Amino acid sequence: MGVTGLIGVVGGAVVDSLAEPGLLLAARRTAPPQFAGMWEFPGGKVEPGEAAEDALHRELREELGVLVRLGTELPAETATGWPLNEKAAMRVWFAELAEGEPRPLEDHDELRWLDLSNPAAVLGLPWIPADFPIVEALLAAVRATGPRGVGAGLSH
Repeated sequence: MGVTGLIGVVGGAVVDSLAEPGLLLAARRTAPPQFAGMWEFPGGKVEPGEAAEDALHRELREELGVLVRLGTELPAETATGWPLNEKAAMRVWFAELAEGEPRPLEDHDELRWLDLSNPAAVLGLPWIPADFPIVEALLAAVRATGPRGVGAGLSH
């Protein structure tokens, strides 16, 4: 099956600040049954003809009721993103809140801000298995960026 057959999924690594990320927003799923009670990055599927970044803005508005500013994309090993299963891959962007207070409006029953300076606590949550390596990469990226943060540089 070619790369084009993959379902495109987008996720938001919502942090308290792109310039100095200290907290990460995690969302606890309510469905499907095998993932209920597990934690993930909020987000969802890219619709046909929709740009990935536009899909992420839409999904975060639908799922959390917030508007965000996107920062850098968390680099995956392939251009299609992080593999979720044989059929789907997810691209993940850092994001910070621009408007609104996150609420679990759909697909989730709890949101939690996690302290990025305590990786053991972040990794200790029961993440959806496909999201776990993304969380590890995110923690490494935040440690590596230091004072530069995870914003998208000078682009607005």
